Amino acid sequence: MREVAVIGAGMTRFGKHIDRSMKDLAREAIESALNSSGVSKTALEAVAVGNAMAGLITGQECIRGQVVLHEMGIGGIPVINTENACASAATAFHIAWLYIASGMYDTVLAVGMEKLFHADKQRSFEAIGSAIDVELMQQTLEQMKNATPEGGEGAGAGKSRSMFMDFYAEFARDHMRKYGTTKEHYAKIAAKNHTNGSLNPHAQFQTPRTYEDVLASPTIADPLTRMMCSPIGDGAAAVLLTSADKARQFTSKPVYIKASVLGSGRDRQTGDPEINERVARKAYEVAGLGPQDIHVAEVHDASAPAELIICEELGFCQHGEGGRLIDEGATLLSGRIPVNPSGGLLAKGHPVGATGTAQIAEIFWQLRGEAGKRQVQGAKVGLTENGGGMIRGEAAALAIHVLTV
Repeated sequence: MREVAVIGAGMTRFGKHIDRSMKDLAREAIESALNSSGVSKTALEAVAVGNAMAGLITGQECIRGQVVLHEMGIGGIPVINTENACASAATAFHIAWLYIASGMYDTVLAVGMEKLFHADKQRSFEAIGSAIDVELMQQTLEQMKNATPEGGEGAGAGKSRSMFMDFYAEFARDHMRKYGTTKEHYAKIAAKNHTNGSLNPHAQFQTPRTYEDVLASPTIADPLTRMMCSPIGDGAAAVLLTSADKARQFTSKPVYIKASVLGSGRDRQTGDPEINERVARKAYEVAGLGPQDIHVAEVHDASAPAELIICEELGFCQHGEGGRLIDEGATLLSGRIPVNPSGGLLAKGHPVGATGTAQIAEIFWQLRGEAGKRQVQGAKVGLTENGGGMIRGEAAALAIHVLTV
């Protein structure tokens, strides 16, 4: 397999873009990626496009990538559409990497795009809720119907909030029971990410928060408050990949992809490693690195507890020690392993189909020293972790990428 590099990245600001179409959002991200790399659209040999919800939100069920790219004058080349729930764009990136690593093409674009805001908010939540086994949905809703505590906000999972917040709330409570983790630990994570987001011009939320602010926000599903939950949003992000040999023609600062690993959930026996551990183990092996070598990470913090648990599963600390990791400040911008310098899903936002490439873009900028006020000093090795959907308590799809300079 050939070595592959990222040479350009672009993204929109994530947020509520009712007056902008998917075509408009994707165009901004793609043109930014092309301009930053000095590559013309006519030089593209293939494009992989990640999107999860357009069929349910806008009615564009098929040929989503072709529809967007055609408007930009990009056509006549392979266009692959990937849908893997929240991991759709990370999957597109994996395919773009594979195209080049295999020797089939030299220059490939990976795009993630999504519009989630809709006049009928329940429609947005129902679309997100389709990322489970829908044949078991009613059974799942019955199991979660009492998840919101008395006085909590909303009428229930899938109606006034994403049902995934109820899953995350249960994971959070389980971690608290097992390890003594506290609601304050989760609040500190959310405050960190909102503060990081205040330094990111692409972030949906750009107001710094304290953990007291987080704890005072309305309860969604105990112990989660609103600020501990990722918002719905619109946006797009794109990254340009080339062979390592060709990268130096365009930039003196290529970022190399040392591992691109995609996995799926499975039924596990007691004691079996969770999907993040399995995929991370393989990614570290492929990259020839370990968790101790990672300088900066973007992880799938769809909720604040998710970040804590993922840090344990990625090996940034031992199982059960996530709370101590937070108390020590290890994941702050100035810590030993900064996590989600972009603001993460909590503050940067989570337009589902765009998240994977947005994470890659952030690590690309971090490793090139181009992240502005949120720059992690001396970052040379970065990791992204992006999960999508859920089946029987485990992510349905999960991608981990390791990048270096």
